[in-house]
Amino acid sequence: MTYCLAAQVKSGLVFTSDSRTNAGIDQVSTYSKMHTFGREGDRQFVLLSAGNLATTQGVVARLQRDIREGWESSLFTVSDMHVAADYVGAISRDQQTRLTGGGTTFEASFILGGQIGNDPPAIMLIYPEGNHISASDTTPYLQIGESKYGKPILDRIINADTSLEQAALCALVSMDSTMRSNVTVGPPIDLVIYRAGSLRAGEHVRLNHDSPYLRELKKSWENGLAEAFRKLPPLNLAGAGEHLREVSTVSH
Repeated sequence: MTYCLAAQVKSGLVFTSDSRTNAGIDQVSTYSKMHTFGREGDRQFVLLSAGNLATTQGVVARLQRDIREGWESSLFTVSDMHVAADYVGAISRDQQTRLTGGGTTFEASFILGGQIGNDPPAIMLIYPEGNHISASDTTPYLQIGESKYGKPILDRIINADTSLEQAALCALVSMDSTMRSNVTVGPPIDLVIYRAGSLRAGEHVRLNHDSPYLRELKKSWENGLAEAFRKLPPLNLAGAGEHLREVSTVSH
């Protein structure tokens, strides 16, 4: 399984992804699901991937080839982030159908984020069908893969005014919550922080399973949750709401 997320705040973008893949309980491997592309001073991109590994690797290889060989269409020639998302979506769709035979077995989803020139930074979620949606002030984060366990904290913390540092910390807690509930999501964890307007590669950190910071974060978050639970108001059924009289029914 996979968990990847990207957050868009006024000061920039945050990306995080796990690196665990599996094809059964006895075949677990590690592959990075985060890929970066960029030309300093002009444009920067981060691509997160989830789904069939052959498809995602084929898409990344094609993106790299188009840049390397100077093709007319590439991440270095697209005019804006929406065009970039359409371009990646078309490659993904082609990879699924022409090279791998198509079908849900070979589906893949992507999050593409970055900045081109003076345009504002943006993040896009690209579906297996090739279409995409973008984040907004009211929906400032996007997820792919195993999203449900890490969503609650994002809903409570992330908004357009959240600082990059707070957004990055929230992303790591979201990842930790997912790893805690789903063993198929696991380290190494990649984290990239891109500062709006820099047009330079973002700050990239990789946290391995034995990372002291990852252990400290996990312990602190669990202790904080336990303490918050202990501080909840005591349960008072009589005063908690309308008391409903139990009604018994007799069947004939």
